[in-house]
Amino acid sequence: MMRVRLPLPALSAATRAAGALSRLAGAGGGTTLPGKLLWKLDPSAVARLAERLPQGSAALSATNGKTTAAAMTAEILGGRVRLAHNRSGANLVSGIASALLAADGAELGLFEVDEAALPQVASLVRPRVLCLGNLFRDQLDRYGELELIAERWRTLVRELPADATLVVNGDDPQLGNLVAERPDAVVFGIDDPRHARRGGTQHAADSTHCVRCGAPYLFHAAYVGHLGDYECTRCGHRRPPLTLSAAAIELDGLDGAAFDLRVPGAERRVLLRLPGLYNVYNALAAAALARALGASLDEIVLGLERFDAVFGRFERIEMDRRGLLMLLIKNPAGANEAVRTLVAGAAPTLAVVALNDAIADGKDVSWIWDVDFEPLLDGLERVVVTGNRAAELALRFKYAGFDPEAIEVVPSLERGLDRGLELTPEGGELVVLPTYTAMLALRRIVSKRGHVPPYWVRAA
Repeated sequence: MMRVRLPLPALSAATRAAGALSRLAGAGGGTTLPGKLLWKLDPSAVARLAERLPQGSAALSATNGKTTAAAMTAEILGGRVRLAHNRSGANLVSGIASALLAADGAELGLFEVDEAALPQVASLVRPRVLCLGNLFRDQLDRYGELELIAERWRTLVRELPADATLVVNGDDPQLGNLVAERPDAVVFGIDDPRHARRGGTQHAADSTHCVRCGAPYLFHAAYVGHLGDYECTRCGHRRPPLTLSAAAIELDGLDGAAFDLRVPGAERRVLLRLPGLYNVYNALAAAALARALGASLDEIVLGLERFDAVFGRFERIEMDRRGLLMLLIKNPAGANEAVRTLVAGAAPTLAVVALNDAIADGKDVSWIWDVDFEPLLDGLERVVVTGNRAAELALRFKYAGFDPEAIEVVPSLERGLDRGLELTPEGGELVVLPTYTAMLALRRIVSKRGHVPPYWVRAA
């Protein structure tokens, strides 16, 4: 089938009109519909739109934290350059296309990209800076084993133009290994063994064996899953030297975190409004990416300190004279860090946990058996499990030794939320841990009740 190369102004007008009509009709997907139409009508238009950005594009991908890290980067850069940014989290080709369509007068593209879609997106927008944050097991039925994504990323890095900048999390063995392909890469990581996990990596850690020879890694420090300071005692593969690092980290429960941001020749204290080591990693990714794009150290620190939570990622909402704390969980590594952060703060006595199995969540929900829910359950008096796989969560918690009489199974997300609010005293805060599509559905419910503005999101 021969495709016609259509004029960009006509394409832009038609696809934007379709998106506007979708939103007026109250249909979901208003964010990505223009991009989907653009891709169908003329696939070459995405690359042509990207070519019009005077300062080119930057792409960021990771299993966990890419939405937050990209939003942090946008906060840092927003005052110095006009961005084409898929801030809603729509991170497939259609979402990037929609962001380009909506970005009149943009100078720089800043795109969060789905792990599997990254090679295709990179071929279209040709990023001048590529930031790779981490690789964890996620959605096995969609992505396959972690090594498949890692190999595609290695191929992509080999094909990057010589003048492109690669930014990687050196604490991830799969990504630290890419420095062999690009010795000029910008490498970030944590340098504070005080916050390493006792006993080494968790049982759910993924990259625990050398990516070069297969021997077990010796972890001098393991911070989040398999992220840390590693060394292969057989072949010598180890974490590469860090260009940017976080040291002297102080975690303030659920209220935030602070750390020394170290860059070549300078060091600054950063006070984050977000808690947990995983958000320190997100801040490092944003700092490294923004610095590669020309931001000053002052701009980086000010942007990070201004930043507040992205929707659904440690988002606090006031409703019905109660607080609602929503914290996304979508794979073992991310869920374990959510549990770790909650337990380190004011551990809740009540929680609503929501498990869906839509395509964007992954149809295979066996990952919940790799999550260390036990430290959270130890402090709970009651848990409400909801979503279309609520029964599996109830079974998981029963096998963890939690009192079955204290587990309420409420498959309806709206009723599950209402039950949690009913059990929460006035002035208290309800902790909600949803998977991806459950988070979007719960947020729509909260939005319809007038507690937050609507957010048009359709992402993977």
